[in-house]
Amino acid sequence: MPDRNDPAAPPRGPVTALLSLGSNIRPERHLRAALDELRARFGEIVISPAYRTAAVGFDGPPFVNAAVAIGTDLPLPALEDWLHALEDRHGRDRSGPRMSDRALDVDVVFYGDAIVRDGGRVRVPRPELKHAFVLKPLADIAPAFVDPLGGRSLAELWRAHPQHADPFETVPL
Repeated sequence: MPDRNDPAAPPRGPVTALLSLGSNIRPERHLRAALDELRARFGEIVISPAYRTAAVGFDGPPFVNAAVAIGTDLPLPALEDWLHALEDRHGRDRSGPRMSDRALDVDVVFYGDAIVRDGGRVRVPRPELKHAFVLKPLADIAPAFVDPLGGRSLAELWRAHPQHADPFETVPL
C-alpha cells in the first residue's frame, strides 16, 4: 500500500494542488492558453485574478501572474512532468539563466499538505511563496489553506506580507 504522505505514490483520491502561473512574453496569450489546457486536462479549476508585477531577480518586462487550484489524481512527479510539457508547448526556454524572461512558468506551490525535500531543501511548498506575485493570487483563491511548513493560512501569510497594502494592477485574462 502506498504511503499517503509520499507525493510520488498515486493519491487515494483527488489532491488539491495550488499552482503559480507567470509570463512576461505575450503574457495574456500564454496564460489564457495555459488556463484552457488546464481546464481541458483537470476539469473545473479555480482561477485568481491576474496581476502585473515587476520582474524579480533580473531586469526584464513586467510579468503577469495568477494562481490556479486544481484537483488531481496524478502523483506529484507526473503532475510536474505534465506542467513542464505545458510550459514547453508554449515556448519555455530552459537554456538561459534561471531568472529570465518566460513565455510560461507554472509551478506547483502546494500539493495537498505534502512537504517535499530535495537534497535537504524544501521544494514543495515552493520557497517562492515569499514573493507577493505568488502569495497574493494564492491567498485570493485559497485564503483558508494552511501552509504545512508554518501552520498559517494563506490569508494570514498575505496579511503579514510587507507588500500587503500595495496596489496591484489587475489584468483581464
